[in-house]
Amino acid sequence: MSVASTQTNNAISVDVTVGKPPAPLLWDDYVRAHNEGSIFHLSGWGQAVQSAYKYNALYLTAQQGGRIVGVLPLVDIKSPLLGRSLISMPFSVGGGPLADDDCALKALISEAVSIGAKAGVKYLECRSNFVGGRDWIAKTGIYAGFKTILPSSEDDHLNAIPRKRRAEIRKAIAAEQKGALTIRHDGGADEFYALYARSLRQLGTPIFPKRFLDSLIDAFPNDIEITIVNFDGAPVAALLSFCFGDALLPYYVGASPAARRARAYDFIYWSVMRRAAAHGRRTFDFGRSRIDSGSYLYKKLWGVEPTPLTYQVKLIAAAEIANVNPNNPKFALFAKLWPLLPLAATKALGPLLAPNFP
Repeated sequence: MSVASTQTNNAISVDVTVGKPPAPLLWDDYVRAHNEGSIFHLSGWGQAVQSAYKYNALYLTAQQGGRIVGVLPLVDIKSPLLGRSLISMPFSVGGGPLADDDCALKALISEAVSIGAKAGVKYLECRSNFVGGRDWIAKTGIYAGFKTILPSSEDDHLNAIPRKRRAEIRKAIAAEQKGALTIRHDGGADEFYALYARSLRQLGTPIFPKRFLDSLIDAFPNDIEITIVNFDGAPVAALLSFCFGDALLPYYVGASPAARRARAYDFIYWSVMRRAAAHGRRTFDFGRSRIDSGSYLYKKLWGVEPTPLTYQVKLIAAAEIANVNPNNPKFALFAKLWPLLPLAATKALGPLLAPNFP
């Protein structure tokens, strides 16, 4: 573990340690208390990535007078396709530095840039927005986030949803009352992974290795819930959600071709929304979607307004930002051909390709 330091205006140094969290519980307590903290900042996320992908997780902790005043989780990515980079945090939609003040923030990002320069990485990417300086590039206009407050009353909640979506939800509820749709919240990793693999194949996206799912479950045993919807007795939809503070984050969803006809998507989201509200959660974080994509338009149908997301990138050895989003024409042919492969082939090849898209 290395230590760097900088000086504040009042001459009290901010020390930045680099390595494993000096005290994981204290790190996680700081993340949970910070108003911009997320599950992706918790020590477990980096540990899960390191365990599944063998990438090196780094934890930058800013301390002043023995007290944590900022944290920055990073992962040293060595991608065969994209080269080497530092990302906070990979395989997530969030991350970046958390700090009490500008001095702690500057100390963290300065140390991160120094680490990247010494390692010769192409770039440093933080999946949050902050003032990094004029040599940082704002990566924006690609994704939007969707968050909404959960009404405590089911009637109020239904009335807040636009009419057409509300009608579909009521049809799904009627199907449940007739016994055609059933739901449970104790799903297993294998049944979730099977449905998720099918969905990603149709989207032209390689699935991550099953060991990453297992590592996440190991890292967050009390913060993950897998919901399964059955239609006429067969599983048609699966949703993996994270719990963080007073928020529920439905993060990975998979479904069979029968899911749309069964209204399983509407049923599963409505059910976990109401379950979250019943457990006292106030916020439903519908997650990130590429602007104008199918999932983006679907989330808007629920009456949730999108918030454009901005990430910050510092070029180090690269001359330009890597364009790894689905809008890149280089990936269009791949996305078109991938669904044509047998499901077994995509389940075998996907985990070999997924590490290239952190």
